[in-house]
Order: sequence, then structure tokens, then C-alpha cells
Amino acid sequence: MNPIDIKPDQIVQEVYDFNRRLTRGINALADLGEIEVGVSSRDAVYEEDKLVLYHYRPLTKKQNPVPVLIVYALVNRPFMADLEEGRSLIRGMLQAGLDVYLIDWGYPDAGDSHLSLDDYINGYIDRCIDVIRDRHGLERINLLGICQGGTFSLCYTALHQDKVKNLITTVTPVDFHTSRDQLSHLVRHVKIDQCVDTMGNIPGELLNWVFLMLKPFRLMGQKYVDLVDIMEDPGRAKNFMRMEKWIFDSPDQAGQAFREFVTDFYQDNKLVKGGIRIGGKAVDLEGITIPVLNIYARDDHLVPPDASRALAGCVSSRDYSELEFPGGHIGLYVSGRSQRLLPPAITDWLGQRTD
Repeated sequence: MNPIDIKPDQIVQEVYDFNRRLTRGINALADLGEIEVGVSSRDAVYEEDKLVLYHYRPLTKKQNPVPVLIVYALVNRPFMADLEEGRSLIRGMLQAGLDVYLIDWGYPDAGDSHLSLDDYINGYIDRCIDVIRDRHGLERINLLGICQGGTFSLCYTALHQDKVKNLITTVTPVDFHTSRDQLSHLVRHVKIDQCVDTMGNIPGELLNWVFLMLKPFRLMGQKYVDLVDIMEDPGRAKNFMRMEKWIFDSPDQAGQAFREFVTDFYQDNKLVKGGIRIGGKAVDLEGITIPVLNIYARDDHLVPPDASRALAGCVSSRDYSELEFPGGHIGLYVSGRSQRLLPPAITDWLGQRTD
């Protein structure tokens, strides 16, 4: 419609209709009740400091004999991988016959500000893997990393390849200096030492607003306008609120680990250039020879495809595969399309590499 043809009474009617829907929608939201997340039954099998290692209860009689440990990022909460019925990567993996474990990092407090990447990778992750190995009587298990957790999994595998059978990385940054990496371009100009020395732990809320500002119109404006169209539908409204709960549930970051990760990875790009040392040992991705499946998202604005696909030129594995998901960073885990594509792809890939 030509703007010249729009009449004042039409504008008044549209505003009236919008306000009426907004009022009804707000009342509907108030009646939603508790917003629950995490649909798969699980048991805590190991705890240390703030960390909890969960084992998910199987959904099939026959399972792949080699369990999978999911290593999530330190940012946000891991229930994004098990958000709700019909939108759960973990549920899909369980239904496909995989035996799944997950590390929940918890909420670091001021007493954790000294924790380093060595503590997380050679400490927490290594001890969790030892627990799983002991429970199953295995020398090696499968590892699946999500975003920063994928980077941690790469570093762990480079240092402890004798404990990892197969490695899966999802939306994982490897080359932190690719041209379309907005977050990297921003972070390279931040004085990280000054931030950590001043604040100790880095507030999760601060980081969350940084991520939102990368797409301010879509993530901070348009989605709330679109919400008016679904507010009166309890199912769709609850889906929206679950995502909001995940987005704004942001743990603080242990200061020292944050300092090391931003400096060595984002600012100096040492994962591909070389020079990273964790626990006094060099992290050399070229030493990774086990099978690797690298899954990236075509429309990812946080970890651009080039940042993930760089892994192909870094590892020495003769069994390296890539899978492109036609969607974004979060859609890889919660979209309907991902539920149809990812669990079968992961299960089949691991099944072909199980003795």
C-alpha cells in the first residue's frame, strides 16, 4: 500500500487493535505459571565445587556402548540443549540410542575468580571423563562440545587424546580472526586485564547485553513486537518465555579463565597460530588424529561458518567430516529442523565408529 493512501482512521484502528491484543496477551502471560525447562530425566552422578555431572536416563533398550559427554559453554545455561518437548537435542540423542552425560558448570561466585582454563580443562573436564570411564569400564569415551565448550573439548582432546574415542564439535570457534566475526572484532579492542582486575568475575548480565547488541533490532526490539501475535496462544507463549529464560539466565564468568580465554583465543588467535599452553603443556590441534565431526550453522552470527570450518586445516585426523546446518547459532539446538537432522546424523556417525 502506498503511504499516501493510508487514512488517519486506519491508523487509529490499527493502534486500537494492537493495544487490545497487547492487553489480552499480557493477561494471558500472567496465567502461564511456572516456566519449566529441561524435559529429560537425569541423575547427578558426580559433584565438585559448583559443577554437577548429570547422566540422562535411557529411552531405548539398546544403546551405543560408548557414552557421550556434552561439554557446554561457560556462558548461559546448558538446558538450551534440552529445552522442551519437541525441541531437545538431548532427547533426540536419547531416543536414537545414545548414552548421554552433561556437565553443568553452575554459577561461579567471588570465591571462584581464580579458576583458570587449566582448572576447567585439565581439572573439571578430566575428572568428569574419568568418572564416566570408571562407570562404564572404558578407556575412551565420546566427547561433544557446544560453542565455547567445543573449544574446550578441542583443547582437552589435544592434551588427553588417549581418553577420547570420537570428537564432535558444534558451532565451535576455532579461528577467532575471520572477517565476519563481529564479536571478535569487538573484543579485540577491550582491555581485558583492566576489566578482570576491576571486577574480579565478569558479570553474566554484562556479557549477555554484549551478545544482544550484535543484533539489536532483531534481539531487543522486533521479537517483542512479534510476541503480541502469539501471546494469547499458551503453547507458543511458553516456548517464547523458555527462550527468554535461557537468554537472561547468565552465570558470571570466573575472572582468570575469562582473562585467559579472551586474551589467548579472541585477541591473539593462538588456537590456530599456536602458542596456547594450558597447565604448562602446549595445545597442538595438529596432534588430534581421532575421528572428528564438525557441525556448524550456515547463518551463525556469533560463530561464523569460517570460524568453525577452519578446524579442517588444523587437525591431522584422516576421518574428518563437516555438517552444515541451515540455520543460526541457537536454531541448531532448538528448531524443528534441527530435531529432524542432528540426532540421527550424530547417532549414525558415532555408530559407524563404534567397535
